[in-house]
Amino acid sequence: MGTLPAWLDWALLIAALGVALLFKPWLPLRHAPLQSPWMGAMVLLPCVWWTQHLLPNGLALHVTGACLLVLMFGWPLAIWSLLPIALVAKLIEARAWPDADALVTHIVWLGVIPSTLALMLGLAVRRWMPQHLFVYILGRGFVVTALAVTLTGYFAIFAQHKPDALSTEDWMLANWLLGWGEAISTGMITAIFVAFKPEWMLTYSDKRYLPGAAGKHP
Repeated sequence: MGTLPAWLDWALLIAALGVALLFKPWLPLRHAPLQSPWMGAMVLLPCVWWTQHLLPNGLALHVTGACLLVLMFGWPLAIWSLLPIALVAKLIEARAWPDADALVTHIVWLGVIPSTLALMLGLAVRRWMPQHLFVYILGRGFVVTALAVTLTGYFAIFAQHKPDALSTEDWMLANWLLGWGEAISTGMITAIFVAFKPEWMLTYSDKRYLPGAAGKHP
């Protein structure tokens, strides 16, 4: 199966970066508690993305942390953060400047699309589900992440980004399993941070999800 022209991935990436720029992605980093975790993510996530090279046939399937970035830092900063994460991961892997088209495709399909789906699904959860702590953790941390990654796999088929070596059934199974793998890691980290470091989660607030507890503070 042939792939769609590379310029479409470039267009998606540039559009996402442009929209994110309108929302001033640097603003969360003015919040001092978010600065250290963001720097930590910039150090750790390239190593996570680098693990792609361990898979057979160079399949672009791995945990990315893209949905977690959205929960922690908001969608605009998450989108811009994907650029250095993916670039450093490729530099670690190849120790040479990566092919620009391949890098953009990697960023779009492993980062931009799942993180954007996580944003939209997360907003739906926030709008129509009860404002409860476990709705945030289970809904946005686990379920939304699993759905975002799995739906990205579906869209990859229609965009002709599925590897020829895999059947449609195998590809969707891989994305379904990967989606729940990402959901488990994102959900667990979300639960830990909400419990011990809620200030690290830009999309979380006690006032919204724990109104009773928030009211006890002076």
